[in-house]
Amino acid sequence: MRAVIAAEAQAIASIDVTDDYVAAVALIAGCRGKVISTGIGKAGHIARKFAATLCSTATPAVFVHPAEAAHGDLGLVGQHDVLIAFSTSGKSIEVLEILELARHLGVTGIIGVTSHPESDLRALSDIVLDMGVIDEACPLKLTPSSSIAVMLAISDAVALALMEAKGVTKRDWGMRHHGGYLGRAARTDNM
Repeated sequence: MRAVIAAEAQAIASIDVTDDYVAAVALIAGCRGKVISTGIGKAGHIARKFAATLCSTATPAVFVHPAEAAHGDLGLVGQHDVLIAFSTSGKSIEVLEILELARHLGVTGIIGVTSHPESDLRALSDIVLDMGVIDEACPLKLTPSSSIAVMLAISDAVALALMEAKGVTKRDWGMRHHGGYLGRAARTDNM
């Protein structure tokens, strides 16, 4: 177990935060519509969590499953939206299709989060957040583990940098996340 945690921590520590990360935050901060996240498989779970984090930190966002997009959910995409796609391989057909079609619908920009240097996702993205070369912690080197930890760290870093750039206050946060322990903590002395 310790080896898995150490491998994931090492993978996260190896992320090279470049100017593309700053550009991604700026693109999302300037978005006049909503942020649409997408991904399939384990990357889809990270994309869904990213959209939820953005919503609670004052950026309108929604997750669109790429398979459902092919059956009408792409109607959600508008000209003022930014799309962010999560795919370690950058080769998932369903994800590539949603990017191509979103471009035809006029999205403002596409951000890709990927690891593989030879992926179609890179060519379809305006900005690429490179995950780096990742050695999966799985003993078979197959189960997405280290790659998903990296993807989660990248999505959280973007969301929290965006929150800071937008000047979101504790009160703002509490207005969007009013339930439970965190909601009570956010509202204390601020409302």
